[in-house]
Amino acid sequence: MFAADGRLIGVSSERQELLCSLIGLLVKLSLVGVVAISLMRLAVAYQERMERQGELSAVLNLEEGKLAKARDRYDRLFVVDGEQRLIREQNQWIAPNRLRVVWTTTP
Repeated sequence: MFAADGRLIGVSSERQELLCSLIGLLVKLSLVGVVAISLMRLAVAYQERMERQGELSAVLNLEEGKLAKARDRYDRLFVVDGEQRLIREQNQWIAPNRLRVVWTTTP
Protein backbone atom coordinates (compact mmCIF):
# COMPACT_ATOMS: atom_id res chain seq x y z
CA MET A 1 0.00 0.00 0.00
CA PHE A 2 2.81 2.37 0.73
CA ALA A 3 4.91 3.15 -2.25
CA ALA A 4 8.35 4.61 -2.03
CA ASP A 5 7.35 7.74 -3.87
CA GLY A 6 4.00 8.11 -2.04
CA ARG A 7 1.70 7.99 -5.07
CA LEU A 8 -0.75 5.42 -3.75
CA ILE A 9 -1.04 7.27 -0.51
CA GLY A 10 -1.74 10.50 -2.41
CA VAL A 11 -4.35 8.87 -4.63
CA SER A 12 -6.10 7.21 -1.73
CA SER A 13 -6.06 10.43 0.28
CA GLU A 14 -7.50 12.30 -2.73
CA ARG A 15 -10.22 9.67 -2.97
CA GLN A 16 -10.84 9.94 0.73
CA GLU A 17 -11.12 13.71 0.46
CA LEU A 18 -13.48 13.34 -2.51
CA LEU A 19 -15.54 10.76 -0.62
CA CYS A 20 -15.67 12.99 2.47
CA SER A 21 -16.65 15.97 0.31
CA LEU A 22 -19.44 13.96 -1.33
CA ILE A 23 -20.69 12.75 2.04
CA GLY A 24 -20.62 16.32 3.35
CA LEU A 25 -22.47 17.53 0.25
CA LEU A 26 -25.13 14.83 0.65
CA VAL A 27 -25.58 15.70 4.32
CA LYS A 28 -25.92 19.40 3.48
CA LEU A 29 -28.38 18.67 0.65
CA SER A 30 -30.43 16.42 2.89
CA LEU A 31 -30.54 19.13 5.56
CA VAL A 32 -31.61 21.69 2.96
CA GLY A 33 -34.31 19.24 1.80
CA VAL A 34 -35.55 18.70 5.35
CA VAL A 35 -35.64 22.45 5.96
CA ALA A 36 -37.49 23.05 2.68
CA ILE A 37 -40.08 20.36 3.42
CA SER A 38 -40.53 21.69 6.96
CA LEU A 39 -41.06 25.21 5.66
CA MET A 40 -43.62 23.97 3.14
CA ARG A 41 -45.50 22.09 5.85
CA LEU A 42 -45.40 25.16 8.08
CA ALA A 43 -46.78 27.30 5.25
CA VAL A 44 -49.65 24.85 4.70
CA ALA A 45 -50.42 24.72 8.43
CA TYR A 46 -50.31 28.53 8.62
CA GLN A 47 -52.72 28.82 5.69
CA GLU A 48 -55.15 26.36 7.30
CA ARG A 49 -55.03 28.26 10.58
CA MET A 50 -55.65 31.55 8.81
CA GLU A 51 -58.70 30.04 7.08
CA ARG A 52 -60.00 28.72 10.40
CA GLN A 53 -59.39 32.09 12.01
CA GLY A 54 -61.39 33.74 9.23
CA GLU A 55 -64.28 31.33 9.77
CA LEU A 56 -64.21 31.87 13.51
CA SER A 57 -64.06 35.62 13.02
CA ALA A 58 -67.15 35.49 10.79
CA VAL A 59 -69.04 33.39 13.34
CA LEU A 60 -67.95 35.75 16.12
CA ASN A 61 -69.25 38.75 14.16
CA LEU A 62 -72.61 37.03 13.67
CA GLU A 63 -72.87 36.16 17.36
CA GLU A 64 -71.88 39.69 18.37
CA GLY A 65 -74.66 41.01 16.14
CA LYS A 66 -77.16 38.68 17.80
CA LEU A 67 -75.91 39.76 21.22
CA ALA A 68 -76.27 43.44 20.35
CA LYS A 69 -79.79 42.83 19.07
CA ALA A 70 -80.75 40.92 22.24
CA ARG A 71 -79.15 43.60 24.42
CA ASP A 72 -81.14 46.33 22.65
CA ARG A 73 -84.36 44.37 23.10
CA TYR A 74 -83.58 43.80 26.77
CA ASP A 75 -82.86 47.52 27.25
CA ARG A 76 -86.15 48.45 25.56
CA LEU A 77 -88.06 46.31 28.05
CA PHE A 78 -86.74 48.30 31.00
CA VAL A 79 -87.57 51.78 29.79
CA VAL A 80 -90.80 53.70 30.30
CA ASP A 81 -93.66 51.74 28.74
CA GLY A 82 -91.45 48.66 28.49
CA GLU A 83 -94.08 46.58 30.26
CA GLN A 84 -96.71 47.54 27.69
CA ARG A 85 -94.32 46.73 24.88
CA LEU A 86 -93.71 43.28 26.38
CA ILE A 87 -97.45 42.66 26.72
CA ARG A 88 -97.99 43.69 23.10
CA GLU A 89 -95.22 41.35 21.94
CA GLN A 90 -96.61 38.42 23.93
CA ASN A 91 -100.09 39.12 22.68
CA GLN A 92 -98.92 38.19 19.17
CA TRP A 93 -97.47 34.82 20.13
CA ILE A 94 -99.45 31.65 19.57
CA ALA A 95 -98.88 28.63 21.76
CA PRO A 96 -97.73 25.44 20.02
CA ASN A 97 -100.48 23.17 18.63
CA ARG A 98 -103.04 25.99 18.76
CA LEU A 99 -105.09 27.60 16.06
CA ARG A 100 -105.69 31.31 15.90
CA VAL A 101 -109.28 32.28 15.43
CA VAL A 102 -110.04 35.73 14.13
CA TRP A 103 -113.61 36.93 14.65
CA THR A 104 -114.86 39.46 12.19
CA THR A 105 -118.23 41.09 12.06
CA THR A 106 -120.02 41.39 8.76
CA PRO A 107 -122.17 44.43 8.15
